[in-house]
Amino acid sequence: MLDIKFIRENRGEVERSLKMRHRSIDIDKLLTMDDERRELQLRFENFQAKKNRVSKEIVGKKDIDSLRKSYDEASKKAILAEMKKMDVEQSEVENKLRALKDKMQEILLAVPNILDSRVPQGASDKDNKEIKKWGNLPKFNFEPKDHITLGKELDIINFEDGVKIAGSRSYILKGDGARLEQALIKYAQDFITKRGYCLLIVPVLINKEILVGAGFFPEGEEQTYYVQQDDKYLVGTSEASICGMHMNDIVDATKLPLKYAAVSSCFRREAGTYGKDTQGLFRVHQFNKVEQLIICKNDKDESERMHAELQKNTEDLLQSLKLPYRIVVNCSGDLAAKTAYMVDVETWMLSREAYGETHSCSILYDYQARRLN
Repeated sequence: MLDIKFIRENRGEVERSLKMRHRSIDIDKLLTMDDERRELQLRFENFQAKKNRVSKEIVGKKDIDSLRKSYDEASKKAILAEMKKMDVEQSEVENKLRALKDKMQEILLAVPNILDSRVPQGASDKDNKEIKKWGNLPKFNFEPKDHITLGKELDIINFEDGVKIAGSRSYILKGDGARLEQALIKYAQDFITKRGYCLLIVPVLINKEILVGAGFFPEGEEQTYYVQQDDKYLVGTSEASICGMHMNDIVDATKLPLKYAAVSSCFRREAGTYGKDTQGLFRVHQFNKVEQLIICKNDKDESERMHAELQKNTEDLLQSLKLPYRIVVNCSGDLAAKTAYMVDVETWMLSREAYGETHSCSILYDYQARRLN
């Protein structure tokens, strides 16, 4: 979340980011509401100060007799009537103030993060900018089989029964297929923890306030599975769970940076992607992931250094597996509201004859920290 004071003082920068993101938010309305909020806040505080003064005058009298001597009956009634009137007026102001703050919060939650200066202009992932390639693409003197065919022939992936159990984009890993995924997860978690990251296994059921605080809601709600009976959600990434660990916390700056690696199952509805990348183990509803996340000082240079570390970890992992990949900088129209800067790491997928996103590394600056308090 952007601080309202920041928005007021940096309006041009906020509106530039909105335009680049192809988003529309009425900043005039927001700032007018903030003016009204400040006026109501001042009125509320003035009421409180006046009531406190009168209360101190009354309490300051030594006893009820001295109070009777100091004020005649008419004066007492007038003071009490004035106090009652102030209570009613203050209550009205308080109710207006509360309602206004709620409306402002709704708009503020929708205001996206300020884009980093390195983000290229664009409308979709087609406008992402390639900045690096690594590895030689494999060549064969025969036509290689895709992972769907290999999975069936080796009897290590069962798509049919997965669909029977849970519907489209579901699958079962069998035998060596299951062992292969477990081995990759173990390899990845060992790889990252050797670099000083604290290994976590986190809840995958999560409260809405954390998803709002971490910046996944309100705009990502349609992609998230909701468990109505318990009023909780299934995480699409353990990033949200890690962030929730420190909601409403004051973190000791001497302990920064905090470096975490979380292993979890992830669940995504993939709403709106019908007919897109539906073949095989891509854009599935449930998958397992090792997430890396750093909480560091609120300092732009420090954030960029930590982001470079996350990207290096990712690249080193892929290079250790000898998997060719490329790095693309996400354009303005391909970034979530919470993200200031992001690179996608796309690994070569032989049967697609194209690179496909397998990792991403983001900078959020203080956007999540403000929302999570």
